[in-house]
Amino acid sequence: MRTLDESHGRKTNNLRGRGFSLIELMIVVAIILIIAAIAIPNFLRAKISANQAGAASTVRSITTASVEYSTTWSDGLPPTLDSMGGVAAPATCMGALLIDPIITTPPYQKSGYVFGYFPQGPAITNPPPGCAAGYSAYLVTALPISVYTGTQSFCSDEPGIIHYDPAGGAIATPAACEALNELQ
Repeated sequence: MRTLDESHGRKTNNLRGRGFSLIELMIVVAIILIIAAIAIPNFLRAKISANQAGAASTVRSITTASVEYSTTWSDGLPPTLDSMGGVAAPATCMGALLIDPIITTPPYQKSGYVFGYFPQGPAITNPPPGCAAGYSAYLVTALPISVYTGTQSFCSDEPGIIHYDPAGGAIATPAACEALNELQ
């Protein structure tokens, strides 16, 4: 834009009013940082809550699949977490196709949690041909990988009630699981 320089009668370039000053840019950056500082912790809490809800749901799925395995194969409760999964049809007692393969293959992780399935009690005698011996009881656990993925651990055993530890600790036995708070 050209303006008339009134003192000399010449036209000059008016560079004022173009762009932002350094201070204005620094203020905008500071405002963005303040908004990010408020939003990021809320996002992390929401992600942890979603991971915990997913872990509790997965524990419920493993519990349901254990009962279905028992009734389908007449071999007691599953001998391993792997035996409830599988990827190739047809279903067998060693790959029952009851649960998502992500959960039933090492490292048994999903949504920031590690899942464990531990047979309990005596093994079933005389399992069906080609099947590993099932068990009379089990313990399912879900432990957070870190405090950034979850703060609670979950467990369930053959009554099918999900329990949780608000501190996120490891759960070693069915008795320790049943001593924890029930998930409502």
